[in-house]
Amino acid sequence: MDDREIVIERVIDAPRELVFEAFTEVRHLSHWWGPEGFTTTTRAFEFRAGGVWDFVMHGPDGTDYPEWITWTEITPPERIELLHGEFRDDPNAFASVLTFAAHGAGTHIVMRTVFPTRELRDEAVEKYHAIEGGRQTLGNLAAYVTEIVRRGAEG
Repeated sequence: MDDREIVIERVIDAPRELVFEAFTEVRHLSHWWGPEGFTTTTRAFEFRAGGVWDFVMHGPDGTDYPEWITWTEITPPERIELLHGEFRDDPNAFASVLTFAAHGAGTHIVMRTVFPTRELRDEAVEKYHAIEGGRQTLGNLAAYVTEIVRRGAEG
């Protein structure tokens, strides 16, 4: 693994189109985005290449974290590329590529994040617990879309 990179993956028991869709609309994202205990307030959202998601993550301890995502490439339902920083043109923004592959009736999602420097990657891991937070975020996504599938099967 590149010393500037974090890779997190998970198999989710839901169709690829639904897992991909969970990234495309605020009504979905607000239910699952972020590590356990975090909530999200969206200030602006436009899911398209060149569009932005301007939001604040609220930590369980009351700390607010301003966030800014610019979608750089979107290939439904296979791939999303983005830049993620604290504000527009953040020089420390990191690039993420999310891939969604059919895995039986489910989805194999891979989140590959590359930081501008090894030091920024190490800071994200050590100070912000980026690996565990990423795993929790995908866990929240899995729980959210699995519940949608379950409710759909019931009614």
